[in-house]
Amino acid sequence: MIFETRCAGCDTPGGAICTVCRFALLGRAPRHHDGHDGGVIAALAFTGRARDVVIGLKYRNRRAVGRHLAGLVVNRVVETGAHQGLDVVTWAPTSPRRRRERGFDQGELLARTVARQLGLPCRRLLERDTGPSQTGRSRAERLRGPRFRARPELGGRRVLVVDDVVTTGATLQAAGAALASRGAEPVLAAVAATPERRPANVVELRARRSHAA
Repeated sequence: MIFETRCAGCDTPGGAICTVCRFALLGRAPRHHDGHDGGVIAALAFTGRARDVVIGLKYRNRRAVGRHLAGLVVNRVVETGAHQGLDVVTWAPTSPRRRRERGFDQGELLARTVARQLGLPCRRLLERDTGPSQTGRSRAERLRGPRFRARPELGGRRVLVVDDVVTTGATLQAAGAALASRGAEPVLAAVAATPERRPANVVELRARRSHAA
């Protein structure tokens, strides 16, 4: 049996992500951004081809696109200057059940690639308490978020937290709170942000740029 590689964005035979989809991702600026005060750095708007590519990674085992998505996260982090002074990269782990179903944790895959590209260590600093996955839950349920425990004591280290998708922002906020409880200064990042539902702590990059002009 011959297995044909197809683009995660448009399903065209060829590479893991075709040239057209690569340009589509580059051409889609993030709708929302805030790299400071606990905000979320979003590399992509979770819509169109970007949504297809992220879903391909998350649900269709298209792991090869992780490197490209991680590169987009790195670009945004560097663009905002949030990479300065970073000590370590970690991720918001998915539930054990989801990891078993998928055979990998997409957040970990992205975080390890982001860390490698930034020249930083990647460490598992968070443990997810047993509870339901965020996938398929209502917005009200998502806002209550998962619970995390951080280890070890982090003594003021600046930690970049990577996740695949941010919707309400509850997962990243919970991860950041757990790290802060251990003395870390968390910097939150996500591969994609949902433009229709804006996390309360995220502001528009374009608005900030226009005010600065």
